[in-house]
Amino acid sequence: MKLPVTMMKTPLTIKETQKGLLEKEFSAVELVDSYLSEIKKKDKGLNAFMTVTEDEAYKKAKYIDNSILKADFFESHSLFGAVVAYKDLFLTKGVRTTAGSRVLSSYVPAYSGTVVKKMEVAGAIMIGKTNCDAWAHGASGENSDYGPTKNPWNKEYVPGGSSSGSAVAVSAGMSLISVGTDTGGSVRQPANFCGVVGLKPTYGAISRYGVIAMASSLDTVGSFGHSIEDVETIFNTIKGEDGRDATVRNFQASSSKSQTNSKSKITIGVAKEYFAGGLDKEVENNINEAIKIYKKIGIDVKEISLPHTKYTVPVYYIVMSGEVSSNLGRFDGIRYGNGRDTFGAEAKRRIMLGTYVLSAGYYDAFYLKAQKVRSKIIEDFDNAFSQIDAIISPVFPTPPFKIGEKSDDPLQMYLADVYTAGANLAGIPGLSVPFEFSKKGPPMGFQLLGPRFSENILFDIGKKFHKEVGYVPSIAK
Repeated sequence: MKLPVTMMKTPLTIKETQKGLLEKEFSAVELVDSYLSEIKKKDKGLNAFMTVTEDEAYKKAKYIDNSILKADFFESHSLFGAVVAYKDLFLTKGVRTTAGSRVLSSYVPAYSGTVVKKMEVAGAIMIGKTNCDAWAHGASGENSDYGPTKNPWNKEYVPGGSSSGSAVAVSAGMSLISVGTDTGGSVRQPANFCGVVGLKPTYGAISRYGVIAMASSLDTVGSFGHSIEDVETIFNTIKGEDGRDATVRNFQASSSKSQTNSKSKITIGVAKEYFAGGLDKEVENNINEAIKIYKKIGIDVKEISLPHTKYTVPVYYIVMSGEVSSNLGRFDGIRYGNGRDTFGAEAKRRIMLGTYVLSAGYYDAFYLKAQKVRSKIIEDFDNAFSQIDAIISPVFPTPPFKIGEKSDDPLQMYLADVYTAGANLAGIPGLSVPFEFSKKGPPMGFQLLGPRFSENILFDIGKKFHKEVGYVPSIAK
């Protein structure tokens, strides 16, 4: 091995990892050695991992090293050699899965979920399970029952949530790639704060079988990587029907207007409502700079309107809380897990909100009305995408903030989902694209939103941006 993975100036990509394995620059066992070394060196101060699966990683690495000599192996294994960390919502056979909650402190699943199985078949090497806000309830990474995860660029700051550990594991070089979930921004927000690429796919693109549910009409399986190409590879590996999630269907990728009409340029929309107020000036300047770069490379930018944006947060928190209270009802401490007295404060808060909006006498006033307004939000996006290919947007209204700075004000944290929750309500994909570092140190970027099943368009637009700015990913030391 020429250099340990984590001593390189820039992180490896999936293709570079596989090239190194095929050309025998290093072995899969040496890769695992390197990532485990980083976990042992860094994770005590970051709290990104719930469980480190050292034995399983070495077993799979040895299998990769023994199989790689077969000519057809790497052609049929799109993720061979890619070290992966799974958010602790993903069921992994024989490996503890807690959902970041004390309720499931000793739960060991008897089977693995679809995404885990697909990645295993594709040759990925599981390095461990990552910390998250309990039950995926949070946007900062502070709500885990096992302590907050810290931003690897500055440990005084939050990494974003709820897939906090998954983003930190990649950002700090403790895993090549990782998988998380996005219900209201839980992949895009930590990707934004940790300086990695994060994808929230179209609702119905990827099976959620074997993933602990938060809000069933909003949940999606997302992924993290150092490059857009890596996230694209993961998406193409795990998408599609499995016969176990009725919302999932196989699909044909969407075409942009420029692909269907040779005279048409790619057009990006800027929603005027996203800049109406409450947006931090540094974040706004960052987005404006990105818009200038897109204009420079010949992409049209057009102002659009999403008139029901102001209802996004209240609609999201009514729909989400109702579904959370229903889904958490199964955790009764009888069949498995601990009793309900071990639920944390945020879980109790959402259970109470959800039970209230679903209760007799209040269902029509709150939940039913929220679903009707949700339809209007979907119409807003549909109308916008009839004119444009994608929307550029902030991910979070502020740069990363310090741990504890907002934890005493849950409402302030709820309001911060305004830029991300709309994509979940509408079921559309979103790609978090890293760009700059904030004045206080931790990274920040922007997101691209597209029509349903337009992930390929978002990848293309994102790669064009990174190529123009000469983006080079880096590992937080």
